Amino acid sequence: MRRLWPLIILLALAAPACASAPLPLPPPPPPPPPTAVQSAVAPAFTYDRNSFLLDGEPFVIIGGQMDPQRIPPAYWRDRLAKARAMGLNTIFSYVYWNLLEPAPGQWRGGDEGNDIAAFFRTAQEEGLKVVLRPGPYICGEREWGGFPAWLSRVAGMRVRSSNQPFMDAAGAYLARLADDLRDLQATRGGPLLMVQVENEYGSYGEDHAYTRGTRDILRGLFEVPLYTNDGGVDWTLAGGEVPGVLAEIDGDPRSGFAARDRYVTDPSELGPLLDGEYYTYGPDFWGAASAHNTAAGQPERIGSLVADVEFVLAANNSISLYMFHGGTNFGFGNGAIWKNYTAVFVTSYDYGAPLDESGRATDLYFAFRDAIRKYVPEGSIPEPPANVPLGEIENITLTPTVALFDTLGEKTTSVAPLTMEELDQAYGLVLYEHAVTTALQGILQPGDRARDRVIVYVNGTKVGVVDSTYSQPAQVHLSLQPGDTLQLLVENLGRVDYWSRESGTFVALEDPYKGIVGNVTIGADVVSEWDIYSLPLDAPPPPAPNTDSLPAPASVAAVVAPGSPPVFFRGTFRVGGGGNTTAGPAALDTFLAVPDGVKGNVWVNGFNLGRYWIVGPQQSLYLPGTLVQPDAENEIVVLELEPSGETLTASGAAERVWANYPDPDYV
Repeated sequence: MRRLWPLIILLALAAPACASAPLPLPPPPPPPPPTAVQSAVAPAFTYDRNSFLLDGEPFVIIGGQMDPQRIPPAYWRDRLAKARAMGLNTIFSYVYWNLLEPAPGQWRGGDEGNDIAAFFRTAQEEGLKVVLRPGPYICGEREWGGFPAWLSRVAGMRVRSSNQPFMDAAGAYLARLADDLRDLQATRGGPLLMVQVENEYGSYGEDHAYTRGTRDILRGLFEVPLYTNDGGVDWTLAGGEVPGVLAEIDGDPRSGFAARDRYVTDPSELGPLLDGEYYTYGPDFWGAASAHNTAAGQPERIGSLVADVEFVLAANNSISLYMFHGGTNFGFGNGAIWKNYTAVFVTSYDYGAPLDESGRATDLYFAFRDAIRKYVPEGSIPEPPANVPLGEIENITLTPTVALFDTLGEKTTSVAPLTMEELDQAYGLVLYEHAVTTALQGILQPGDRARDRVIVYVNGTKVGVVDSTYSQPAQVHLSLQPGDTLQLLVENLGRVDYWSRESGTFVALEDPYKGIVGNVTIGADVVSEWDIYSLPLDAPPPPAPNTDSLPAPASVAAVVAPGSPPVFFRGTFRVGGGGNTTAGPAALDTFLAVPDGVKGNVWVNGFNLGRYWIVGPQQSLYLPGTLVQPDAENEIVVLELEPSGETLTASGAAERVWANYPDPDYV
C-alpha cells in the first residue's frame, strides 16, 4: 500500500486512456510452454489489449482488498458475503510471510488464521473471484512489510533485491504458498484469477533482475496471468514494469490510467486498465496530533470517492478498493514509516473503509453499492445483511498480579548491548540492565537512536522516556553513582514497512533492527557490561493460584505507583448472549478501552488484541465476539507500561470513540 506519501507532480498527460479509442497494439505474448504444474488447456482467465476475459467473455473486475490474516477466521464468510452484497466480484488479498513462516522452514499455513486456501474457497462459495498478492514484500502497513524478522539474521541478506540469499528465501516461501493454492486457480475451476509480482516495486528500486527473477519464480508456480502494480507516474512505472507481465497502477485512476498508457510502451506489458489500489481513505498513526482518517460525516469526500469509481466503471475498466475491509493489526502486527522519526501505525486498520474494523457497513459502503448497481445487471447484487449491534461490557476492575520485571527469564550477559534480532527475538520488548560501578553523568544515548521507545529506570523508578516517534526525542539526563542500577526497557513499535526513492532518507526498509544498536553512552562515557532479558510477550504470565480470592501480592501492590516499572493487571468479566444463535458471535463484538491506562497491550482469553496508547487517535481495541465465551468467565490481562495506581478499569462500548490526548511523557 502506498497512499499517504506525496509523489512528484505529473506533467500534463494525454486524455485518460479509458476515454480514448484502443491503441492498435499487439496482444500480450503467448504464455510459456506448459510445465509440470501448467495445463495445456486454454486459461479460463486471460486478457487482450482492452478487456479481461473470463471463460472467453469480457469481465470487469469490481474488486476490493481484504486480507484474511487481519480478520478472525470465523468472520471470513460474513465479510466476504458483505463484499458481494456491495457489488464486488473479486477480492484482492495480501499474504503475510511472517505469519506463515515465523521461523525458517516452519510453515504455519495450516493454522486457522493462516489458511489462505480456506479463505479463497469461502470466497468462491460466496460468488467471488480472488487475486493473490503474495509479495514476498507486501507493505500494507504491516510489520516489516510482511517479512519475517529472521531474514535479518541471514548472512548477506538484502531484501527486495536480486541477491541470492533473498531470492532463495523468497523462492522457497512462494513455492510453499503455491503448494497450498495451486488447485484453486481459475485454470482448475477455482476462484484465483491473477497473481501480483512483488508490490509497487517501482517506488522502491530499479533492480530489474530481481523483478524478472520473481516473475520467473511465479511463472513456474502458477498458471494464471501475472501483473504488476505501481504508482501512476513515469519513474514508478519504469522501475516496476516487468516484460511479459501486465502493468497496472494504483491511486488516482484519471492520471494513473493515462500514465500507464503513456509511459509503458512494451506491448507485452499492456492490456486492460486496472486501478489495483484505489484508496478509500487511509491508515492512522499514533500521536497526540494525529487524527483518525475517515470519510464519515464528509459528504463531499464520499461524493469524490464515488465519482472516481464511476469514472472507472463507466469506461468498462477495472478497480480494486483499498481497503474494502481493513481489519486489525492484532498483537504486534503493525508497521511503521521512517520520516526522520518513527511514524507508527495504530493497532486498528479501520482505514475509513466501507466495512469498518468490526465488519459493520458504513455510509461509504452504501454509497459505493448504489454506484456499482448502475454498472451490473439489475438484481445481480444480493441484499446486504443488517448490521448487528455491538455489545457492551460493564466496568471491569483490574488488579495487579505481577510486575513485568518479576517475570524475567534467562539473562544474556554481554559487554555491549545486543539487538533484539541477535537475541533471536522478533517482537515485544528487551530489558537492558547495568550495575553501575563508577560515577556517570550526562545525557543518555541508547545506541545510535531509540529503537523505538526507551523507558529509563534508575533503581526501579522511571526517570524518563526516549521516544523515536518524535522528531526530537526527549533528552534524559542521568547522574549515577556506584551501586545504582540502570535499566532500559526498549519497545519495538513496529519495523518500517515502506520506503520510497523519494523519501529523502536512508533505505529504512534495510534497517529492521530493534533494541539497542551500538553503544549506550552517558555523557562522553560508554557504558559496558549488560544483563539482557528478552521479553517477546508471546503470552501473558499465568495468574497466581486463587487470584480471585486473594488480594494482589503485597510486593506487586507496593510497586504500583507513579514511576514504577510495568505491571500486569488482571480481571474477569461475563457477558450474556449464548442463546443468540441468529447473530452469532458478532453480537458479542465490542470496543474495549482502558481509559486510565497510558500505554500497553491487552489480552482477552490469552489472545493479544494489540497496543493501546493514550495519545490516540485510537482509544479502544476491537474485541471480536469470537474470542468471548458467552455466559462464562472471560479473562482480561493488561500490561500497563506506565502504571500509576493500584487498579485499572476496562470496559466495552458499542460505539467507538476516536480522540487524541497529550502524551504524559512529553507534556
